Amino acid sequence: MDEPALKESLLRERVVEVEKARIGMLHNAGPRRGREARLAARFPECAAVVYGHTHLPQVERFQHLWILNPGSPTDRRGAPVHSMIVLRVQSTRLTPELVTLA
Repeated sequence: MDEPALKESLLRERVVEVEKARIGMLHNAGPRRGREARLAARFPECAAVVYGHTHLPQVERFQHLWILNPGSPTDRRGAPVHSMIVLRVQSTRLTPELVTLA
């Protein structure tokens, strides 16, 4: 949805460190089928991966990894509700909470 010049200026993916946890981020995690396994393989040293694009919320544990999609607080598209995720980080422990919005 963004202009091409803006898209080109942004990283395709990123890993950030919060406390002692590594968190991978990307916009489009690809097709639904096999998504969790692909993300686990792509981010082997991360404790979580946050992705978007689908606007469908997901809070799921897969192998070593939290797979997180916050949905959207503004444009739910096909999602049943507007949503976001609060991710609490204490050292290496992650506690994701999906928050639905009215």
